[in-house]
Amino acid sequence: MPAIKIKLDPALERRYAKKAQKHKARKVVCKILIVCEGTKTEPNYFKAFSSFNRGTTVYDIEVKGLGRNTMDVVDKAIDLKNKGDYDRVWTVFDKDSFSDDKFNGAIIKAGSNGICCAWSNEAFELWYLYHFVNRTTGMSRSEYQKAISKAVNSSPKYRLRNAYQYAKNDVDNYRIMTQYGSMDKAILYAEAMSNQYTDQRYATHNPCTMVFRLVRQLIGKDEELNEELKRKIEGF
Repeated sequence: MPAIKIKLDPALERRYAKKAQKHKARKVVCKILIVCEGTKTEPNYFKAFSSFNRGTTVYDIEVKGLGRNTMDVVDKAIDLKNKGDYDRVWTVFDKDSFSDDKFNGAIIKAGSNGICCAWSNEAFELWYLYHFVNRTTGMSRSEYQKAISKAVNSSPKYRLRNAYQYAKNDVDNYRIMTQYGSMDKAILYAEAMSNQYTDQRYATHNPCTMVFRLVRQLIGKDEELNEELKRKIEGF
């Protein structure tokens, strides 16, 4: 039996069309605060995400570089979270030379206060390196500059023979890593490595970086956050 078509009143059709268009045009603002241990490297990188196109979601990314130790970063993030209205609050810090107890304690304290941690062991530069290679063994901080420089120079997309030298505070690092490497591979490698660790002895998780979780949110590919934002739109 063929479907029965019901012709709506023209005025009603216009009302539904207008409502559908209004719903389609809705945008929601997602406010993310990122509190970094460093004052240049990490803030320079994360500020580059402010121009990323995420469709119906407008991301308001606030980045603060403190130049303080791990626990101070967590405490500041907790204070700002209590004072502000954010969808997510992140801390970004490295293992560096901090004691195991301080490093582990900062991560645990952050989690118990609703703060997300994009920590790295040993250094944030591990995230950069994952754009090119799947690093599965630990390395010292001093080795990262050489390793990243070699990775960029070895990229088929990089045309200047051995001309690149990694600079920690280069404001262009976001572009360099994404242009000559692969953010998708970095997320894949970092997540696979993190899944190998199942305990809370974070100081022994080397190499490991949780930056991929924050990046996944900033590029609009975090399913949990996307569901929250979807409910925001539908609740307008």
